[in-house]
Amino acid sequence: MNALNKTVIGIELFTRPWIFIRGVPAMKFLPPEGPPEIAFAGRSNVGKSSLINALVNQKGLARTSNTPGRTQELNYFVPGGFSGEGADLPPMALVDMPGYGYATAPKEKVDDWTKLVFDYLKGRVTLKRVYVLIDARHGIKAKDDEVLSLLDKAAVSYQIVLTKTDKIKAAGVPRLIEETLQKIKKRPAAFPFVVATSSEKNEGLQELRAAIVLAANGG
Repeated sequence: MNALNKTVIGIELFTRPWIFIRGVPAMKFLPPEGPPEIAFAGRSNVGKSSLINALVNQKGLARTSNTPGRTQELNYFVPGGFSGEGADLPPMALVDMPGYGYATAPKEKVDDWTKLVFDYLKGRVTLKRVYVLIDARHGIKAKDDEVLSLLDKAAVSYQIVLTKTDKIKAAGVPRLIEETLQKIKKRPAAFPFVVATSSEKNEGLQELRAAIVLAANGG
C-alpha cells in the first residue's frame, strides 16, 4: 500500500462515528500500545474539545465545559467498531490531554496532571505527534512557551494549531501564521507548518485532518 492510499484511507476514518473508550488518570491505565496516537494539548478554554468534535463531526464526543481544567485525564477516542482491547485495535487514536494554565485548580492537582501528561509524552512509543492549540486572539504566551520547551526536552514531535481564527480579522490570519512560524523556527521538535482553524466556521479542518493522517503514517 503506498502513502497516497494510506492517506485516503486515513482521512476516511474521520467520516465514520468515533467513540470514547477510556479516561486515563495514571500511566498504569493506558490502553495497549499499538495504533498510532495523536494527542491534543492547549490552555484551558482554547477550544480543544470543540476542535476534536469538529474533526470527527460529532458534537458530543469530547466534553466541552465553561469550567477551566475539567479534562483531568488523558481521554482516548477511536473510530467506532474497535474495542481497543486485545487484537481489536483501531487504526488510530485521538488523545485529549488535560488543559494547562488553569489558575483556579489546587496546586497538587495541577502537579498531578502535569506529571501524568509528561510521563505520557516521554514514555509512549506510539505517540506520533502532539497538536498544540493556540488561541488566535492571543498567540503564543509564556505558558505556551513553557509547554513547547517541555515538548522539545521530551523530543516529541509537535505542531501548532491556531484556534478561533473567526474571532480575528481574516487579513490578520496569514500574519499570525508567519509570526508563529518565526517563534518556533529554532525549536527542535516543532513541525514547521502551522494550521489555522475555526471549529465554529469549519475552517481549516480538512487541512488538519490531512496533517494528522500524515503524522499517523510517520510523515
